[in-house]
Amino acid sequence: MMQVQYMKPFYTKITGDKLRLVFAYQYFSILKENEIFHFIPIEGKEMIINLNTQQIENISEVFVFQKGNRFIRLPLYQLLLITNVHEHLAPILESATPKPQLPLVSSVTVGEVDQLITELEQKNIDYLIDQALLDHNKDLFFELLQQKDHQLGGFEN
Repeated sequence: MMQVQYMKPFYTKITGDKLRLVFAYQYFSILKENEIFHFIPIEGKEMIINLNTQQIENISEVFVFQKGNRFIRLPLYQLLLITNVHEHLAPILESATPKPQLPLVSSVTVGEVDQLITELEQKNIDYLIDQALLDHNKDLFFELLQQKDHQLGGFEN
């Protein structure tokens, strides 16, 4: 079995749900029988990965590796079968895949929420008192004043 010795894309680009990984000289190498073969971009030079399915879409692309005057030609599907390329792809996919943004979580306490509700209720009563004055509604005005006095801990007359 061959092993991927080193794999780092020279260029990455996300377009829609596709991730393109482009490789260049010295950015991809495999180990076969204790000899390192380096990638050369004379045929295929990119992997196209569907980010939704995490599948490589151009598996017929042929990658060529060289050591001296010896060459290894491997279609991507074969490279996936006989090497540990998945181990090297996983961190690349992890860093390229956009993470969903989590909403900011407020650290408001129950006491603060209760205080906010009380303030809103008081402002609402103030608004209703203003409306009662504008409408010349004495009964509602005095009823609301009584509610406000009760909310503030005052004494009823």
